[in-house]
Amino acid sequence: MRRLLAGLAAGTALLTTAACGSSGGSSSTSSSSGGTTTVKVGIIPIVDVAPLYLGQKEGFYSKRGLKLSMTLAQGGAAVVPGVTSGQFQFGFSNMTSLMIAQSNNVPVRAIANGVASTGVAGKDFGGLVVKKGRDITSAKQLEGKKVAVNTLKNINETAVRESVRKAGGDPGKVSFVELAFDQMPAALDKGQIDAAMAVEPALATMKLQGATEIASPLVDVAKNLTVAMYFTSTSYAQKNPDVVKKFQEATAESLAYADAHPDEVRQIVTTYTKTPADVLAAVTLPKWPADPNRSSIDTLEKLSEQDGLFKTAPDLDKLLP
Repeated sequence: MRRLLAGLAAGTALLTTAACGSSGGSSSTSSSSGGTTTVKVGIIPIVDVAPLYLGQKEGFYSKRGLKLSMTLAQGGAAVVPGVTSGQFQFGFSNMTSLMIAQSNNVPVRAIANGVASTGVAGKDFGGLVVKKGRDITSAKQLEGKKVAVNTLKNINETAVRESVRKAGGDPGKVSFVELAFDQMPAALDKGQIDAAMAVEPALATMKLQGATEIASPLVDVAKNLTVAMYFTSTSYAQKNPDVVKKFQEATAESLAYADAHPDEVRQIVTTYTKTPADVLAAVTLPKWPADPNRSSIDTLEKLSEQDGLFKTAPDLDKLLP
């Protein structure tokens, strides 16, 4: 237990450093040197983004003249302003953050698929868990309870709300609190929260601590849900179509490689998170399909609108590739 928590504490330190702007003092715009263009990518330190690291390692980006410089953030909502301000050329964000941005006329465009749910309840890379020994066995019982999500009013809160609805409960009676994924295991273990909605590797960490999974919220939203995508600003896409095309092609190759090499995915995660080996062995990997599932995004959009996340509905035809 101490080793698990120590690993998570180290991960928190890594995240805090990155979230505070560890840009290495380099330029905020893409730069070219010797035929190679370096682009900054805003990401989250979770299993989802392993394909980028694998793709860089395998040379999928370099053979197209690209070098990725990754910067970590707490959630997709924090990555969006980084891309639109030019701090990053590309970013990884969940679909809800991108839809919220588009609905507010923020100039973003999704350009490549990111990650998808496995579509299998109880065997997904995202799960809703409670501490070992709690008498909570259903999402309905979260009424009046404190549930942690990494970002309020975003995809994981919407997903938990749907799990509560499907279990016959009232999501309006659930108290949501914002907490970084890697801080959730300790908070749940200490009883500071009643439940946590987490993705890997935080989910596996809590399960190894004895936590019980009571729902698979991403699966409850839609089977084979497109959870996140890579995106850029509309201005960058217009000014740098060749770079965007190269990024799309290299990312597609990276997604396919990750889907076919699960052991290499687990290994590469150790390079950007401080996840213990036994946790990595227990991690449930997501799916990395080549293309987004439009019908699942439509369903997520309707649930998000129901939860009041949009003032006006987003134009998905403008947002999606």
